Amino acid sequence: MAKYGKKAQETVQETMEKFKKGELKSGSGKKVTDRKQAVAIGLSEAREKGAKVPEPPKK
Repeated sequence: MAKYGKKAQETVQETMEKFKKGELKSGSGKKVTDRKQAVAIGLSEAREKGAKVPEPPKK
């Protein structure tokens, strides 16, 4: 099971709050409408900040 750090959880929570308010935008500038995409954006931001987040799955 994947283990996420406290900072990663906080970052995803902040991202989800933006998503619920309708303020979250994707990289292209479009409004995010999918909950899973919002979580992915939150995890990506947490990785950039150096939080403890497992690597994304390899395809």
